[in-house]
Amino acid sequence: MDINTLKHQIINSGFTNDQLNELSLAINYSRVQLSRQIKRALAVGDTVEFTHTRSGTQHRGTVQKINIKYVVVYCHNNLITYRVPAAMLTKV
Repeated sequence: MDINTLKHQIINSGFTNDQLNELSLAINYSRVQLSRQIKRALAVGDTVEFTHTRSGTQHRGTVQKINIKYVVVYCHNNLITYRVPAAMLTKV
């Protein structure tokens, strides 16, 4: 099932509020698991890429620290350190 079919099924299904809350919890759980999986694959010194949410520009940097929710990434080209959610990072 592709994402558009799934969205269409959710919108037109007539779920109750409790059922939608359960779907929301399942999605949040999946996000946390994805973030943990990405953090396990990263190590300090790895090169990663991410897209800045406000400007839409692509940044490449080095992992300095892996925190509980965010990964600290130092970008060499603009000499700035970013705190990035792990789910937004791709290892280069």
